[in-house]
Amino acid sequence: MPLALLVVLAGVWFALPHLSGLLGLAKEETGAPESMPPSACHGSSAAPGHAAGAAFDGFNNRYWAPKDPGDGQGEYLECDFDQPVRLTKIVVFSGTSARTDEFLTQARPARITAELTAKDGSTSTHTIRPADQAGQQTFDVRGSQTVRVRLTLDSAFGTGKGRRVAVAEVEFFGHRS
Repeated sequence: MPLALLVVLAGVWFALPHLSGLLGLAKEETGAPESMPPSACHGSSAAPGHAAGAAFDGFNNRYWAPKDPGDGQGEYLECDFDQPVRLTKIVVFSGTSARTDEFLTQARPARITAELTAKDGSTSTHTIRPADQAGQQTFDVRGSQTVRVRLTLDSAFGTGKGRRVAVAEVEFFGHRS
């Protein structure tokens, strides 16, 4: 009996340094994700008055749009984080605004490739398919130790002469690494 007790105590002693990490992981998996604003962002190009920063300013009545009209294919927004984050969700407001009466004034993303770059340089890609509707759309996109996210436009709704693909707002959610 005393030997069994000693074995259990020894096991607890050696497990103590690892318990905080396990408890932290459990908290991340069960806790609500928090907003993860990027420290810097830029776009492949920008139409006058519609810089990349408009898609990350916390307002969904200003928007980013590429310089050239068209389907926007290959244009991108790229964001960096000062500290690695454990990304869990990306929220997208497509079009020029969350208001339905303004939403359709420009083209909107139909498919976006999200490329996540981790602290060690490894990358993972995720496809985001926003519906052609105004307002917030949330996508499960997970990445550990994420330091950069590139959102590349693959296709769009409502393209036409003089219309640019517009993104009103992008928000990242997750946990601090």
